[in-house]
Amino acid sequence: MAIKIVRQYTVFLPNVPGALCRFIELFANEGVNIVGIASEIRDDSGVVRVTVDTDKKISYILTSAGFTTVDTPMISLELSDQPGELLRLAKALADHGINITTVYGTALGGKTGRILINVSNAEKAVEILKASLEIK
Repeated sequence: MAIKIVRQYTVFLPNVPGALCRFIELFANEGVNIVGIASEIRDDSGVVRVTVDTDKKISYILTSAGFTTVDTPMISLELSDQPGELLRLAKALADHGINITTVYGTALGGKTGRILINVSNAEKAVEILKASLEIK
């Protein structure tokens, strides 16, 4: 299992055909891999969260393209894909007073899954998870 801090960029997009395509094209043009994406649509607009695994700061690219963006540290964590693993993660953080504010993820082929979480203190959470879940 692996754990590290990655970056999430949150933007508002219009709810029209092609808007998401134009947005994610910016990442592809910069050679930046998207490791997680989530959206919430409300009527004529939506919020899109894109998590990337790169040291390259890309908020300036989004701003140059006309997007107002929020850049947030996220924890990327690979866990065993089995019942109770997310509970172990949530309990370890809750027991140490760490609040989870955003979570999304998926299975990666039956044996492992990737969870992306935003917490009240990313550095402290990484230390807690490494110790509690015995990960590298």
